[in-house]
Amino acid sequence: MPKLASHRYGKARVRVAKILRSNDRPASAELPRDWQSIVEIDVAAMLAGDFESSYTAGDNTKVVPTDTIKNTINILAKEKLGEEIEPFAIALGEHFLERYQQVRSANIEVSSRDWRRMEIDGKPHPHSFVAGSDAKMFARVECTRESQSVESGIRDFLILKSTGSGFENYPKDEFTTLPETADRILATSLRAVWSYSKKPDSYRAQNDKIIAAMLKVFANNYSPSAQTTLFEMGTAALGVCPEISRIELAMPNKHYLPIDLSKFDRENKNEIFTPTDEPHGQIEAVVTR
Repeated sequence: MPKLASHRYGKARVRVAKILRSNDRPASAELPRDWQSIVEIDVAAMLAGDFESSYTAGDNTKVVPTDTIKNTINILAKEKLGEEIEPFAIALGEHFLERYQQVRSANIEVSSRDWRRMEIDGKPHPHSFVAGSDAKMFARVECTRESQSVESGIRDFLILKSTGSGFENYPKDEFTTLPETADRILATSLRAVWSYSKKPDSYRAQNDKIIAAMLKVFANNYSPSAQTTLFEMGTAALGVCPEISRIELAMPNKHYLPIDLSKFDRENKNEIFTPTDEPHGQIEAVVTR
């Protein structure tokens, strides 16, 4: 007899943009009256609970429509969304638990687009922006009736150093063609997610500190391998943010392959490369306290 082992459902790729206006708050020296910010997010809200009969018996009496989930995200964005995405994700999770008794857990993931303020004549413009990198900050929240967990992170974060990296002294056999080097390009599309064990005063401030600490290690430390660099970056993140308990990192090694120019009677002094995305080395680690 078949048995439903697990189930959850919800609404994904709900995109919302919100303008935050300083006009809605008292004027201050930090925020002029005409100052605006924009927050653009992509939300996935997944619910689990007493929904088995909708799968096995065609019973929809407990199913919250995914259209209702979408509308809830939009309304709470108006009421709750600010410059930090973590409090908004928490508010969404808590809403579904409080509103629907059949919901046992709500898993919320919110990612944000990188909009950066334009500088015009050397001054930040109050309401014009330019798209930044493809990197996205994100928050993941799991709310149950017994507990709550908050994770923050960044993905698709393309970083590169043109020197200060090598790879040597590895095992070799008849299938090895990779030459050893003490000077290579190290490039990756970093994905990192860290778990908060307690609420910080500001998620954004702590997230910025974590990323800055990891980039400092990446830029300044010689890298004998991507593995070493990944562990050092995770260690640095834990060192600057006491509120996090662990960090999970993935570093796809985006290879830059030196081009052989010898057939053209020219020497390639580690100057000319072919950038490649596939196949790539996949380096992953979890660093905890």
